Amino acid sequence: MARLATIERTRNLGIMAHIDAGKTTTTERILYDAGATDRLGEVHEGSTVTDWMPEEQQRGISITAASTTFSWRDYQCNLVDTPGHVDFTVEVERSMRVLDGAVIVFCAVRGVESQSETVWRQADRYAVPRIAFINKLDREGADPGAVTSEMRQRLNANPIVLQIPMTVADDEGFLEFSGLVDLIRQRARVWDDFAPGARFRDTAVPAELSDEAALARSELVETIAEVDDELMAKFLADADISASDIVAALRRATIALKAVPVLLGSALVNKGVHDLLDAIVDYLPSPADRGPVTGVSPDGKSARREVNDDQPTSAIAFKIMNDPQVGPLTYLRVYSGVVRSSDQLLNATKDKLEKVGRLVRMHANRRSEVKEIAAGDIGAAIGLRTATTGDTLCDPAAPILLDTLRFPEPVIGVSVEPATAEEHERLMRALDALAVEDPTFRVSTDPESNGTIISGMGELHIEILMDRLAREFQVQARMGRPQVAYRETVTARAEVDRKLVREVGGRGQYGHVQIAVEPGERGSGLVVASKAPADDVPKEFIPAIRAGIQEAAERGVLAGFPMVDAVVTLLGGSHHQVDSSDAIFKVAAFQAFREAALNAVPIVLEPVMSIEVVCPVDDVGDVIGDLSARRGKITGIETRSGVQVVAGQVPLASMFGYATDLRSRTQGRATYSMQFLHYAEMPTSISDGLVAQR
Repeated sequence: MARLATIERTRNLGIMAHIDAGKTTTTERILYDAGATDRLGEVHEGSTVTDWMPEEQQRGISITAASTTFSWRDYQCNLVDTPGHVDFTVEVERSMRVLDGAVIVFCAVRGVESQSETVWRQADRYAVPRIAFINKLDREGADPGAVTSEMRQRLNANPIVLQIPMTVADDEGFLEFSGLVDLIRQRARVWDDFAPGARFRDTAVPAELSDEAALARSELVETIAEVDDELMAKFLADADISASDIVAALRRATIALKAVPVLLGSALVNKGVHDLLDAIVDYLPSPADRGPVTGVSPDGKSARREVNDDQPTSAIAFKIMNDPQVGPLTYLRVYSGVVRSSDQLLNATKDKLEKVGRLVRMHANRRSEVKEIAAGDIGAAIGLRTATTGDTLCDPAAPILLDTLRFPEPVIGVSVEPATAEEHERLMRALDALAVEDPTFRVSTDPESNGTIISGMGELHIEILMDRLAREFQVQARMGRPQVAYRETVTARAEVDRKLVREVGGRGQYGHVQIAVEPGERGSGLVVASKAPADDVPKEFIPAIRAGIQEAAERGVLAGFPMVDAVVTLLGGSHHQVDSSDAIFKVAAFQAFREAALNAVPIVLEPVMSIEVVCPVDDVGDVIGDLSARRGKITGIETRSGVQVVAGQVPLASMFGYATDLRSRTQGRATYSMQFLHYAEMPTSISDGLVAQR
C-alpha cells in the first residue's frame, strides 16, 4: 500500500486538555474542516466521532483515547483525542509516549487548570513539542492574556501568541468575538456568522488595530529571535524578515522545545480552527524531525533505528482495545521498517514470536483495512496474542527493546461478585479482558475472604468499568463499598538471620539467609538487592529468595497492605550441597522478611490527592472548612475570572461522596478536580484503628 504521505509530511499528534476545556469539540471541528467528516458532531448531543462509547455519549466526557486520520494541505495527520478526566490519565500517558507533537487546549475563561498542568508535565516527560489553543473566546470573561501569563508562571512555558482577537459590539452593546488578526502575515480573518467556520474572508488589519498589530509583530519577531540563532542573525543585521522566515524559525524553536506557538479561537462556533490546522503542519514535528529511536539490544548495548522504511522493523504497542467483532486490537506506533499483514514479529518485551493477522487504520471505532503500516505511522493489528501495553514488537533478526511505559498504581478498590454463582467464570474472563486494555485497572483476590477485588484510579473509573461489564460482556455484578489502596513501609533498619533445617519425606531441607530491611525513597517501591557472596548463597537460589521476599511484601506485616518504599538487601547466608533447594530458600526469605519488617517500625501509608475546587466567592469559607474537616491542607487560594480557586491536598479516604456534598454545599455552583499526588504516613490514631479492623 502506498503511503498517504511521506515521512516528512506526516504528523502524529494528540489533543490534550483539562476536562471541559473543549478538547473533543476542537477535535470535531478539525475533522470537519479537514473534510474527514461531513457534519459537525456535538458533545452535548452525543454525536461526536471520537466519543463513540455509550458511556462517553451519556456522560458527555471522553473516557478512552480515540485515534483517527485526516489530511490537510497534503499532510497526513494521525490524531489522538484523549480524555480530560484525571481518572483516565493513563490514556494521555500512553498516547504521549508514541506521539510526535501535541495540541494543548486551554479555556480562555478558566486558564491553566489542574489537569492542564498534568498533561503539560507528561509532555515534558516525553519531550513532546506542543502548540497551545486558547479556546472559548466567545465566552464572557475570556482573557487570553491571563492564560498566557499563567502558562509562563505555572507551566514554565515560553508562549508565543500569534494572533490578536477582534471583537464587535452586538445590539445590546456587548462585545462579541468576530475574528483574528494574524500577526505573522499582518492580515485579519473574519468568519461568516451564518455558516459557522465554513466561510471566512481575509482582509486588511482594521485601522483601529493596525498600530497594536504592528507593535505585537515586532515583539513577536524579537521573542522568536531570542530562541533561534538564524532569525537572530537576520534581526541583528536589520534584514527584511518575511512571514516564511518567522514560520521557519518558530518551527525550529517549537521542535527544540524552546517555544510554544499560541493560537486563539472558539471551537464551538468553529472560529480559529483553520489557523490551528495550519499551525499543526507548520510547527509540529514529523517523525523524521524527532530523530532516530533508541533502545537496547539483547546483549545490553544501546541500539538505534533510523526513521525510514528500509530499517529493521521496530514498533510499540501502546493500546489494547477489545473489539467484539474481531477480538483484541493492538494499536501500534511504527518507528522503523514496515509492519505487513502476515509478518512474524518478535515481542522483545516477552521474548515471544507473534504472527500479525490483519492490519487496520482506525477512525475512532471504525476500521479500514490496510496491507502495511510504514515507519512513522500509526495503525492497529488484529491477531496478536501476547502483546500488552508498552511491549516492543520488532524484526526477529534484529531485536531491539524500546523504552516501555510507566503507569500509576491504582488508589481505590472495591469488591465485586457475580449476581449468580453460574456467572463467576464469565465475570473473571470479562475482568481479565478489561485489565488487558487498561494498565491502571487491577484484579486481585482478597487472601482473607477469597473475594475478588478490582482496583482503579477513582470512583468514576470503577463506575465506568462496572457499566462496561454489563454492556459489553453482559455480566451483572454486585459492587461493594470503595476501599482505599493503603500501603505499608518501614521507618528504621533491621537485620534478621533465618536458618531453616527440616526433613520432608525422608529428605533434608536446608536454607539460610541473612537480610536487612531499611527505608527507601518515597515512591521507589520495593527494591531487592544481593550482597551475599556466591560461595555462601549460590546465584541459582537468588530468584527464589527474591520471590519469597516479594510475596511477603505483597501481604504486608501490619494490616495486610503491600509494603513499598523499602530496600531489602541479602547480606549472606549458607547452603547445603545436597539439601538446599529453591523451595526452602523461598520460605526462609519469606519468614526473614516478615520478621525484619516487623522489627523495622512499620507504618501505614495512605494516598493523598491534589484537589482544586472552583467556587463562587461566597462559598469559599464553606469549601475550606469542609476540606479541613476532611484532614485536608489548603495550599493556595486565587481569584480567577470572578471565581475563587481553592487548591489543597487531602487524603483519599476522606473524599468518598465529596461530589454530592460539594453540590449540596454550594447549590451546584462549584466544581472540583482531584488527582493522586503521593503516599504519606497516616496519623497513628487512625492507622491503629485500621490495623485493629484487619
